[in-house]
Amino acid sequence: MDILDRIRTQGFTNSLLVAVNVILFAACTIQELLTGDDLIFACGVMYPPAVLEGGQWYRLVTSMFLHVDAMHLANNMIMLAALGLYVERSLGAIRFLMLYMVSGVCGNLLSMFLDVRSGEYVLSAGASGAVFGVVGALLAAAIKNRGKIYGLSMKRIMLMIALSLFAGLTSSGVNNAAHFGGCIAGFLLGLIL
Repeated sequence: MDILDRIRTQGFTNSLLVAVNVILFAACTIQELLTGDDLIFACGVMYPPAVLEGGQWYRLVTSMFLHVDAMHLANNMIMLAALGLYVERSLGAIRFLMLYMVSGVCGNLLSMFLDVRSGEYVLSAGASGAVFGVVGALLAAAIKNRGKIYGLSMKRIMLMIALSLFAGLTSSGVNNAAHFGGCIAGFLLGLIL
C-alpha cells in the first residue's frame, strides 16, 4: 500500500482537521487566560459587518476553526471524527478537504445573508457548518450506493440529520443557518464528487 492509499483509508485529512480545531481552541483559550481579554473576535469569528464593511473575508474560513467553549468544540469534533472518516474514504483526502471547506464557507455565507436580511448581527464560530456538510455528503453517498454506505443506512443518516437539526432549532445560541447551508452544500458536493 503506497502512502496515498494509506492516507485515504486511514482518514488522515479528517484527523488533521480535528487536530487543527483542537489546537486553535487551545491556543485562543490559553491566550485569553494569559491576557484576560476576550479574543474570539480577534481570532477570526464570523461577523457580517467585519466581513462586508471591513473586507475581512478571511472570517468566512477562520470561523470554521474556532469554538466558543469546550462543549461546543467537543460536540463538533466528536461528530466530525465519527463521520468524517466514512466520507474521506469515499471521496479521498483532497476532495474531502474541499468538501469540508466549501460546506463551511457556504454555511457561513447563508448565515451572513440571513443576518444582513434581518439586520441582526451576531458573532458566529464553529465547525458545525462544515461538519453538517460532511453529514450531507454522507447522505448523498448513501443515496448513490442504494441506501447504505459502510454499514450506515440512509434512514439512519437521515434520522441523525433530523435529530441534529432539531437540537439546533430548539437550543439558543445555535447558528442554524450555517447548519442548513453546510448540509445542503455538502449534499450537493457529495452528489457531484
